[in-house]
Amino acid sequence: MMMMMMTCTDGNKGVVVDNGKYVRYTPEQVEALERFYHEYPKPTSIHRQQLIRDCSILSNVEPKQIKVWFQNRRCREKQRKEASRLQGVNRKLSAMNKLLMEENDRLQKQVSHLVYENGYFRQHTPNTTLATKDTSRELVVTSHLTPNPPQDASPSGLLSIAEETLTEFISKATGTAVEWVQMPGMKPGPDSIGIVAISHGCTGVAARACGLVCLEPTRVAEILKDRPSWYRDCRAVDVVNLLPTTNGGTIELLYMQLYAPTTLATGRDFWLLRYTSATEDGSLVVCERSLNNIQNGPNMPPVQNFVRAEMLPSGYLIRPCEGGGSIIYIVDHMNLEASSVPEVLRPLYESSAVLAQKATMMALRQLRQIALEASQSSTPNGGRRPAALRALSQRLSRGFNEAVNGFTDEGWLLINNDGIDDVTILVNSSPEKLTGLNPSFSNGYTTVSNAVMCAKASMLLQNVPPALLLRFLREHRSEWADSSIDAYAAAAVKLGPCGVPGSRIRDYGSQVVLPLAQTIEHEELLEVIKMESVEHCPEDALIPRDMFLLQLCSGMDENAVGMCAELIFAPIDSSFADDAPLLPSGFRIIPLDSVKEKSSPNRTLDLASALEIGGSGNKLPGDHNSGSGTIRSVVTIAFEFAFDCHMQENVASMARQYVRTIISSVQRVALALAPSPLNPNGGLNAPMGTPEAHTLAKWICDSYRCYLGVELLKNGGHASEPILKPLWHHADAIMCCSFKASPIFSFANQAGLDMLETTLGALEEIGLEKILDEHGRRSFCTEFPHIMQQGFACLERGMCLSSMGRPVSYERAVAWKVVNEEQNVHCICLMFINWSFA
Repeated sequence: MMMMMMTCTDGNKGVVVDNGKYVRYTPEQVEALERFYHEYPKPTSIHRQQLIRDCSILSNVEPKQIKVWFQNRRCREKQRKEASRLQGVNRKLSAMNKLLMEENDRLQKQVSHLVYENGYFRQHTPNTTLATKDTSRELVVTSHLTPNPPQDASPSGLLSIAEETLTEFISKATGTAVEWVQMPGMKPGPDSIGIVAISHGCTGVAARACGLVCLEPTRVAEILKDRPSWYRDCRAVDVVNLLPTTNGGTIELLYMQLYAPTTLATGRDFWLLRYTSATEDGSLVVCERSLNNIQNGPNMPPVQNFVRAEMLPSGYLIRPCEGGGSIIYIVDHMNLEASSVPEVLRPLYESSAVLAQKATMMALRQLRQIALEASQSSTPNGGRRPAALRALSQRLSRGFNEAVNGFTDEGWLLINNDGIDDVTILVNSSPEKLTGLNPSFSNGYTTVSNAVMCAKASMLLQNVPPALLLRFLREHRSEWADSSIDAYAAAAVKLGPCGVPGSRIRDYGSQVVLPLAQTIEHEELLEVIKMESVEHCPEDALIPRDMFLLQLCSGMDENAVGMCAELIFAPIDSSFADDAPLLPSGFRIIPLDSVKEKSSPNRTLDLASALEIGGSGNKLPGDHNSGSGTIRSVVTIAFEFAFDCHMQENVASMARQYVRTIISSVQRVALALAPSPLNPNGGLNAPMGTPEAHTLAKWICDSYRCYLGVELLKNGGHASEPILKPLWHHADAIMCCSFKASPIFSFANQAGLDMLETTLGALEEIGLEKILDEHGRRSFCTEFPHIMQQGFACLERGMCLSSMGRPVSYERAVAWKVVNEEQNVHCICLMFINWSFA
């Protein structure tokens, strides 16, 4: 880019110009330009002319030269940001490389030890192995099994326990005290949460994770020590005593309570010692263990409704990184007393993968989420702070846990049932529970809803993956929910007087999903469901015309091992305040088997059975689970209602019947989703591993080749090769819609279903006009004649919407006619290329 040479003198504001390549500005001119740049980094010609008029020192500078200055200034700013970004990436890669080297050293030690053990066992007969094997490696893990004499609870005695805990924790975090194996389904790498492992062959359940977070060590320790803020199962952590140590650390005596995940079990509590100290290399260590055998010191007697569990040496090792950030090692090791729960639930308390998902990985996710929020300058979601949205998610989860557990110290009282114990009814009239439930009556009016009722139940399901059932419940609310009950719940919370649902409760028609927030790994999302009324009853003026539900969805990853799926929601006012009162209800679906199913979990898809072609040629229809075991899940349902205590019997009858209806609906859905001898891969519709399915796939590919002159599939769609499977797994979203005035979708491949956020069972409920925005509809209408004349049309980059209302961007789209053997138009096929959620 050519520029003019200019010099300015203090005495004369004239400009001397030669034929050089550069323009030299005075410091005063640069200062004026910089001030204007911060206000208008990309000024228009009008702005530049205004700048020259307002700044006399720039009066003799040509507008073209001003334009060049701003171009160069923007270029320098871009280079500076890019250099800063690359420096940050380099620091992150260096830290990750250091972490991987340390992990490699640990694995080499573990391999060496295993080689030694293997050689040792090979030299001995099987009969003497157990009697002579070397137990030095298991000393740390099993030392708690040996009866130890009571330990002194004096400050020096507690420090001795703390130092011993630190040593054992470090040996687990960085040594070979526990045999760690890769967490099933985890793939370490730059895009992964970190390196996650679970224990193999040790007492209790244990999980370990290490990763890099862009937070300072002290901030990391502060977040992790506040366990209730990120560990959803943690009810409370009380610091009973705090003692400073001579080496600058602190010893805390803690009492911690964990919620029970289901109505079929009781909560767990811990009496803990937590030791925080700094090491010589500048690292922070926070380690914990149970205090089960001390004398002459404080103790925590058994607490009603809780089973005393044991925490073996666990904690966090936080190492600072050069240039900022921290490398963190997390170890969770517990004995959850599985023998105290029903046998069907014991896998839940004996699974290290479950502990990893609920505690260890959750800690890393919280750190990464907060670090991401701190690095973002803009505030999304209509100006709502990420911390406020996280607080809403936490309140929903905590409120649901309180309803499931129903602790008496929170005011819950059990009322008599109707002779059938499938649904439990509890009532809570404590002031703490009722605070804020009637904001509309806070200015002198008497609140009418003076109690809260909870109806809850649990049931066992088989052969339905939790994520699949959750997705159905989320996407098909009308299949199980009663709109009149939803309206009653919303009115009772927000407006006060409302009778038990009857004929006057209006009908709620369509619903709109408004996304609010999504975690960094998309394993959890927060959204608002707007349910629009289709009729209005003047006599029921207190019933809201439109109803809003705040909804939390988690556990949607069908490939995650040990993760429970949750759908929790609560009525909320349209003002949607951060401190809005919430009465959460919902579902929790907990997998009871740690064995990961090998076949595709997308059972609602009509194409599922066809996708097994080639991979299970000799598989019998009834052998779907033969290689992976039966999938068992326990489903916990809890619904809360605010009500007037004078209507307790009527509301209890309504709530009990409502939950029983929901149980029946869930069982019916599970039966439809589960595999059967006639439909071995499950699904809501007949399997599409049929000649018709292959014929449709052939028509799609043949029509694409005919009109566009190229192959849609890499294999060319030869008759000797299956077409359906590669079409299903095609990277771009491919979907067919009917050839009608109002096109309705009839087929979509996996990418298409992901883009639409739906299933094949619900695909026919979605019309083309619903997903296209105004620009997309105009473009499609404009190109439709070309599709009919020349057989295809290309659409420009644009936006559309998923069935859940999420915006989707795509690089380009192609639409073409799909014709049958008689050359009659069967449908219109669309392919959205390089799509992503905006």
